[in-house]
Amino acid sequence: MTRERIESDIQQFYENLKQLKRTKSNEKTIELAERYCQDAKYFLEKEDLLTAFGCINYAHGLLDALRKPWEKK
Repeated sequence: MTRERIESDIQQFYENLKQLKRTKSNEKTIELAERYCQDAKYFLEKEDLLTAFGCINYAHGLLDALRKPWEKK
């Protein structure tokens, strides 16, 4: 993993976040995902790429769980 890859993942997180509709039932999970993204930026600044990469991937996972692609609308 590289710094550029993590920066790209952070940017993609914000793009994915725009696609989600916030509701009362998902607000806490979205807030948690946003905190993990902030943690990723913090660790990236500290040059701890492994931890930054883990944080942003966890943030993406939380958003993915909210999208529920297995459910048809």
